[in-house]
Amino acid sequence: IIPMFNFFSQYISNFGIIILLLTLVIKIVLFPLTYKSYVSSAKMRVLKPEIDEIHSKIPADKAAERQKATMDLYGKVGVSPLSGCVPSLLQMPLLFAMFSFFPAAIELRHQSFLWATDLSTYDSIMTLPFTIPFGFGNHVSLFCLLMTATNIVYTKLNMANTTTADQPGGEMMKWMMYLMPLMFLFMFNSYASGLSYYYFIATLISILQTYIIRATVDEKKILAELHAKRNSKAKNPVKKSGFMDRLEKMQHEQQKAIKNRK
Repeated sequence: IIPMFNFFSQYISNFGIIILLLTLVIKIVLFPLTYKSYVSSAKMRVLKPEIDEIHSKIPADKAAERQKATMDLYGKVGVSPLSGCVPSLLQMPLLFAMFSFFPAAIELRHQSFLWATDLSTYDSIMTLPFTIPFGFGNHVSLFCLLMTATNIVYTKLNMANTTTADQPGGEMMKWMMYLMPLMFLFMFNSYASGLSYYYFIATLISILQTYIIRATVDEKKILAELHAKRNSKAKNPVKKSGFMDRLEKMQHEQQKAIKNRK
């Protein structure tokens, strides 16, 4: 982050523009991971009718059996439920780097951009006559509000692309996803406005990328590819991975323990 920031600083004096360019470069570099994550989510989505069929055949009180049948389905079509998480994990170092960089960058001190008079601290547009606890403070930061609003929109967009609501604990997960932007509102209201501005721009670009990917990804084609992979595996069975083998053994032992208790 620092070498890239120094490179742009040689040619541009406006630090708000530098942060914008920095964000664009990061989002372009991370785009393949974003695309892979969306495709993984699309694979899970097109399999939803088959998963619903499994749930209709196996009652809810046989959770282990349901889970085994679902994992068997994923194994047959070559889909991993964790594959969508890997791209997000790979992005975490960059997010932590940005979180540490903005408050510590001495170059941002007393540098103004739009209504923010100092990008190294919060951009207060209103002082409250009282103090809100949990880190919010006695002021309102506009970049933080914009960041929160775009995060809620992006969360809504992502929730429409996932099937977590139909899974056990899905409703709770859904509300947790909407709660996260509100938690960030309290966390970032007194933090560096440069960071809130970065997250605001990054989320706007993510929303745009999602619409672009959604327009270019053909879910019917993905479903056809999954069916073709299942047919290929049926003709040429592949040895199960060690992880899948251990998971099946654990499920079998769990079912056996339940039967013994009964």
